[in-house]
Amino acid sequence: MRMLFAGTPDVAVPSLRALASTEGLEVAAVLTRPDAPKGRGRRLAPSPVKVAAGELGIEVIDDDPRSPGFIDRLKALDVEAAAVVAYGRILSVDVLDALPKGWYNLHFSRLPQWRGAAPAQRAVWAGQRETGSTVFRITRGMDEGPILLQSTNEIGEHETSGELLNRMAELGAPLLVEAMLAVADGTAEPVAQPAEGVTIADKIRTDDAHVDFHAPLEAVDRQIRACTPEPGAWAELYVAEDDAQPTVLHILQAAPAPADDPRVPETLAAGALLAGKKNVWAGTGTGVLELTQVKAQGKKAMRAADWARGARLGEGAHLA
Repeated sequence: MRMLFAGTPDVAVPSLRALASTEGLEVAAVLTRPDAPKGRGRRLAPSPVKVAAGELGIEVIDDDPRSPGFIDRLKALDVEAAAVVAYGRILSVDVLDALPKGWYNLHFSRLPQWRGAAPAQRAVWAGQRETGSTVFRITRGMDEGPILLQSTNEIGEHETSGELLNRMAELGAPLLVEAMLAVADGTAEPVAQPAEGVTIADKIRTDDAHVDFHAPLEAVDRQIRACTPEPGAWAELYVAEDDAQPTVLHILQAAPAPADDPRVPETLAAGALLAGKKNVWAGTGTGVLELTQVKAQGKKAMRAADWARGARLGEGAHLA
């Protein structure tokens, strides 16, 4: 079956490679987002999917699906179906109807749970112990289409959303291949999603990643892990009690402090900072969080203990 693949970020690359190497499937072209500015120099850079497509020798399309002539270009490709992984654009009904066998999405949750832009992140933030992947046929409603296949996997106790997504990208690729082979040979049997258990995974924005140290320890830990690496957990740093000009401290890695470690302070006010020779602790609403890697405003990422030695933390230093 000749097919189209649509995707943009790193998590889509394992699926593209798996589909391109599967007998019975031919990825005729790749649809991805246009080159975007990146880094301090804001130079235009291709998406990871575009890079992978170039390595595989597959034609790349970065047209907006809403643009005039897009459907004609689709028809010229002579593809029957499309597989989508984190493409990043909403597809119109006309575009969905342009392929005779439809469009199919690999979504990183067990639908109907966590429909939307940030399913893995929301699962981590909610404190779930497991999540999964779903391949479904794309319809007009957001992630509402009938399901072809699903899988389940555990969420690690200290796993960040970035680590979880990277792992799910690898685990989900064979699931998408299996689904697309079923579409190709006509054995796919999509099943309508249940009406119960629907939750929405709204995109996590920068303001959402502002850490609330007055929350319980477990909630603070989950928030930081859910926001890592994007958009990145952060807090305002006051180097002393009377500091009138806080700076931003990005928290790249942290975990609840071990209860049996004698170095850990027994009590620490919410947001209060305490630095030892090899450790940095922050108080929360119910316990102590250990900061292990941070990035100060205008600085490089570094071990929290190394940062603290040069930060000149004074009496009453805290995060808010």
